[in-house]
Amino acid sequence: MSDYIIAIDQGTTSSRAVLYNRQLRPLASCSEALPLKYPHTGWVEQDPEAIWQSVLHCIRQLLQQNDILPEQVAGLALTNQRETTLLWEKASGKTLYPAIVWQDRRTADRCQALKQQHETSIRAKTGLLADPYFSASKLQWLLQQIPGAQQRAESGELCFGTVDSFLLWRLTAGTVHATDASNASRTLLFNIHQQCWDPDLLTLFQIPAPLLPEVRDSAADFGHCSTELFGHPIPIVSLLGDQQAALLGQACVTSGMGKSTYGTGCFVMVNTGAQALCSQHQLLSTVAWRIRGDTCYALEGSIFMAGATVQWLRDKLGIIQQACDTEALAEGVDYQQTELLIPAFTGLGAPYWQPEVKAAIFGLTRNSGKAELCAAALRSVAYQTQDLLLAMAEDGIRIADLRVDGGMTVNHCFLQSLADLTQQTITPSQHSDATAFGTAFLAAWQLGWYPQLSDVTHLWQGSAQFTPKLSKVQQQSCYHYWRTSIARLLVS
Repeated sequence: MSDYIIAIDQGTTSSRAVLYNRQLRPLASCSEALPLKYPHTGWVEQDPEAIWQSVLHCIRQLLQQNDILPEQVAGLALTNQRETTLLWEKASGKTLYPAIVWQDRRTADRCQALKQQHETSIRAKTGLLADPYFSASKLQWLLQQIPGAQQRAESGELCFGTVDSFLLWRLTAGTVHATDASNASRTLLFNIHQQCWDPDLLTLFQIPAPLLPEVRDSAADFGHCSTELFGHPIPIVSLLGDQQAALLGQACVTSGMGKSTYGTGCFVMVNTGAQALCSQHQLLSTVAWRIRGDTCYALEGSIFMAGATVQWLRDKLGIIQQACDTEALAEGVDYQQTELLIPAFTGLGAPYWQPEVKAAIFGLTRNSGKAELCAAALRSVAYQTQDLLLAMAEDGIRIADLRVDGGMTVNHCFLQSLADLTQQTITPSQHSDATAFGTAFLAAWQLGWYPQLSDVTHLWQGSAQFTPKLSKVQQQSCYHYWRTSIARLLVS
């Protein structure tokens, strides 16, 4: 009997495979770190082959270390970093250029020109803004910069994909070129209302239609893994962008429920049901998932630097040896600290959408040291979360209990800062990897193990809650310092 699901969580800085049983308990996991490259200011790239090999290695190691036969795996579930853009040859599968990562800002000028002329129509169709964060301008750049790529794309020789589509192509030995609606909705080329690639947007970005993957439901038949990879054709049955997978993994299946994920970046997302809301405060409307042809939408705010800011403390400043060191250093620092970090290392995301802004530290004194910088880094993520929650409130959405997940949520000092500086109840999930769990549940639903999508609510459990200890007056003073510092940075 096929009793297991393997969930692949391909993220920005690592690939991870998690083994689940029929009760969707995680039995084992394997992960492999991935480097990022910064060839020029504002450019962020990854090696596609390193991404592919890391996924292969994690699956094989998971099977071998747990004595699981490939035929015992009922299905493969996939979740992935979104917007990252790849281009490869249809005949050979060879990529033509490094993966351009979602954080990359090389197309900021192109997007600024689009904002001035086409922002309204782009937003009406996609729910997104004209920003280099999304895939379309990255793909257009590739087609323009790689000799002959535009002509080859028009003749059907090339394939475009976000990471999910690229992995699906490789896993199926080039037999399936597809994506799901949640990932398609992050490209700036997909009409989220009509649920199709939009011909006007393809023309605007000069993207040939033969280049694009087929868009399928998030739970669907995505083909089988090539027998040569694992010795058995494991079915691929679910596919979700990582933040949408976390929304499902946090059991936010009812309109108005929301979560915030703290990985490389931070992403606050709230389920809006069958309605795609149009934010008046610079938030994004996106597809949460599409199942049996029915689309569930979400409202999202994206922060580019969360855990990546802690990585900066470790890898560039060298003031910590590992991420967990920030907890002990930061917990003794008073909220009235003068040091304030605005981590705009790759520009500012929602609700500012300023791709050209650079990071800044305000308020340094002779007493500023490791502890103060660690506290400022952790609190910068909490302040940015408050930016997003306030924008959602202004759009008429208030989240009473914010469910959180991601690598940063093991840090209790950060979680208390998050509760204090947002004045919200914060509930971490007992599933430390909500993204993998979300796509694994969707796979289990597709396989018939669970009859209702709402059954995920019976599997979700929160851990100890964090409630605000800081007074509202103190919180308002701290947040005022944050907003005035942002304003100074934006006019500088």
